[in-house]
This record gives sequence, structure tokens and C-alpha cells, in this order.
Amino acid sequence: MAGSPPLRRPRKKRVGQYHHGDLRRALIDQALRTIEQEGAEALTLRGVGEALGVSRTALYRHFSNKQALVAAVAGEGFRALRLALTDAWDRQGHGRAGLEAMGLAYIRFAVDHSSHYRVMFGRFVESCARDQDLIEAAKAAFQALVDALIERQQDGQTRRDDPLLQARFVWSVVHGVAMLVLDGQLRDHDASGEALRQYAVERIQAAITSD
Repeated sequence: MAGSPPLRRPRKKRVGQYHHGDLRRALIDQALRTIEQEGAEALTLRGVGEALGVSRTALYRHFSNKQALVAAVAGEGFRALRLALTDAWDRQGHGRAGLEAMGLAYIRFAVDHSSHYRVMFGRFVESCARDQDLIEAAKAAFQALVDALIERQQDGQTRRDDPLLQARFVWSVVHGVAMLVLDGQLRDHDASGEALRQYAVERIQAAITSD
């Protein structure tokens, strides 16, 4: 999508193919491949290391346990999501068009980067609740939406509700659409969710626009 962050799509590798370079990046990429192919439940630190053919010693230099690896994947996702949201907002010149673009960018990000997204909002991050980098990345992504809504409130375009509550309402709607698409729950003529995506952002606008 236009303006989406440059999240890399990891290339397929066979066991033992890793030799030199950025091992931390390679471990994250392999974690993403595992999630995409087998699901997040199948992710283990040992399995990631074995897939790359690296020693446990080398593995633990970068991630002390599975939770650290999961936090790195989720943190990377939240940072990229924030960039996607702010870029969509800026490209459309803020206002109504900017907020609609943010909603569509959010759903598109979830679909295009499903491995990151499932970790970001899955129960797998519960054990990473004290990871400060992850906490800050998640807060920053949410704050991008809060800031956009506050700006619209100040311009008189949006209801002057509690901006945090308003942001949670908007987030919950687009997150729900994203999960329906990811889980393949839209099996009719709108299986990709395009019509639902557009309808959702339009209805959000109607709900929060000032009288």
C-alpha cells in the first residue's frame, strides 16, 4: 500500500543456510516465517535457532528466551503500524480524509503483515508485559490515533468526547474488521473485506462527527 512501512518479508531458507550477517534480524525473520507457516503457537526459540542452524550460544546472545523474541516481533510491528498511520494521516492532509485513510491503512497493515499483527494482539505478548520497548512502541501507535482525533476536536470536526475513549472505539472497530478478514470469516462476495472496510470507516466518521 502507499505509505506502508518497509517491513521486510523474510525469504525462505533451509536449515543450516544462515552463516554471516545480522543474526538478530535473521532470528526475527525466521520467527515470522514460523508464525506464517505454522501459527504463533508453534514458535519456540530453540526451533528458530535450529531452522537457521545456529548454536544456542549465538542464539542467547540476542534473545534470552521466547518472550524476548516475541516482544521484538511485536515491537517491530507496532513501530511499523505507527508509521503507516501517521503517513496515511499526513498524505491526506489531516481532517476527515486523513482519519479515513488511517482506518484503511490500519486494516491493510494487518492484512499485509499478518504474522506481526497476530503477535501484536495475541495472548503471546501477555508474558512480555514488562518489556519497556514493546510498551513504548504500542503506546506510540495508539497515540497516533489519539493525536489525530484531538486535532479534529480542536478544529470542531469531531465530538468532544474523551479522546482516549473515542480512540478506543475507533480502534476496536477497525481491529474487528481486520480480524474478520485475517480469520477468513467473510466468505461471501466481500471475502477480502473491501466493502466492509470502507463502510466501517464511513460509519466511524458518522458516529464521531460533531453535531
